[in-house]
Amino acid sequence: MDRKKEIKGHLFSLFTIFIWGTTFISTKILLKSFTPIEILFIRFVIGYFALLALYPHRLKVKERKQELYFAGAGLCGITLYFLLENIALTYTLASNVGVIISIAPFFTAIFAHLLLAGEKMRAQFFIGFAVAVAGIFLISFNGSSQLKLNPIGDILAVLAAIVWAIYSVLTKKISGYHYHTISVTRRIFFYGLLFMMPVLFIFKFEPDIGQIIKPVNLLNIIFLGFGASAICFVTWNYALKILGAVKTSVYIYMVPVITVITSVLILHETITGTAVLGILLTLAGLFISEIKLPARHQNE
Repeated sequence: MDRKKEIKGHLFSLFTIFIWGTTFISTKILLKSFTPIEILFIRFVIGYFALLALYPHRLKVKERKQELYFAGAGLCGITLYFLLENIALTYTLASNVGVIISIAPFFTAIFAHLLLAGEKMRAQFFIGFAVAVAGIFLISFNGSSQLKLNPIGDILAVLAAIVWAIYSVLTKKISGYHYHTISVTRRIFFYGLLFMMPVLFIFKFEPDIGQIIKPVNLLNIIFLGFGASAICFVTWNYALKILGAVKTSVYIYMVPVITVITSVLILHETITGTAVLGILLTLAGLFISEIKLPARHQNE
């Protein structure tokens, strides 16, 4: 792999994760005025048209079966992931969701191994996973109300991590088709919005225009739609194309650090000693599991 191209892939990953680490905060703020599905739909409509403006060229798919991968990526990476994440934020702390989502690299490694003929998972992988799960338990306990554990939000966050891992593997597969990254991302957004349509009828979708034009809400919606969706999905998909699903997913372990810092500074959430220990265990588990991956890729 070209060294300069690889460095660019790592820089795109870092940029994306830095922005995504703060999206939990914006979503938490918007949840005061909008439902999860309202936030989700509006941000990706903005994202779709932003990408259309950036690269107004039609994607001509070479084979019909490739559409299934685009549809699967849209369903998992857009509709299911963000719906699960946004609903999770209504049940638990933003810092909880940020840390739990960071277990996605574990699931990515599993799916990459099964579906992309990736690498073998050694004992080190499972040790890291066990350590991270212990950390997640401590974080969940910290998020309980009046010492009563309510795991709904945390379970939804874990499910979000699983579907995100599937999205990463599907996107890596799509990158092999050699289409333009912005066109690919826009097609994925299209299917994500399409799969959201039935959900709009199931859940309440009546966004208040008066709430949307409020400066604090408008700025956060624009940030989520243009920055965190349009721009960051392109940079993330480009990194996936260069580095691969597993190497890129390693950067997700940085999300909880960014999220916890911003949640304390902006939302004034309280982080106890138990939560700090849980965060350290989660990060340690990810580090133990992922530290071997670059060397293993080099040996391939």
